[in-house]
Amino acid sequence: MTRPAAHIAELRKSYERAELSEDASHGDPLQQFEQWLAEAIAGQIPEPNAMTLATVGSNLRPSTRIVLIKGYDARGIVWYTNYESRKGLELAGNPYAALQFHWVELERVVRIEGRVEKTSAEESDAYFASRPIDSRIGAWASPQSQVIPGRGVLVANAARYSAQFMLNPPRPPHWGGYRLVPDEWQFWQGRKSRLHDRLRYRLENGSWVRERLAP
Repeated sequence: MTRPAAHIAELRKSYERAELSEDASHGDPLQQFEQWLAEAIAGQIPEPNAMTLATVGSNLRPSTRIVLIKGYDARGIVWYTNYESRKGLELAGNPYAALQFHWVELERVVRIEGRVEKTSAEESDAYFASRPIDSRIGAWASPQSQVIPGRGVLVANAARYSAQFMLNPPRPPHWGGYRLVPDEWQFWQGRKSRLHDRLRYRLENGSWVRERLAP
């Protein structure tokens, strides 16, 4: 049964779990992210590594999808995908993107913006080799974002590549890693009465400037 629009408009939640102050936050956004990610993992949040990736195509239309963070350090945030997918093609034309983590149970959001670059072939090879065999075959079997006549295409492709590569499929040339190099972070903590805490870190002359934004 479809929920009447009026009922959806009445859905509300009071955010009262925590707070985010300048004194209690890290001066380095990567350290703040590392702390929040660790708390999301420790809190057994469903898929704490899931993040929304936003890209913009040549037609200036934005698109989003969920990807999984596979690594992070001072260089940036890493994920892996098909270079010939919609997101891959959009990043080839416009190498800027935004990421967002939403940890609902902790009433927290992290937003990250910056330039995107491909990881090295060595990094992509190492991660690909660590994946389960089914996932490695799947990278060959799926022409991601392309129109296919039915699921049978994927099943047939998987069978063909399984027979071809057996237990040692190499990394496809169209598959590998991306790294978003941040120049802006935002940390949002839900608070009561919609007076949420929102801290932004922006890169200025090589240093991070932390400032509070109105929610």
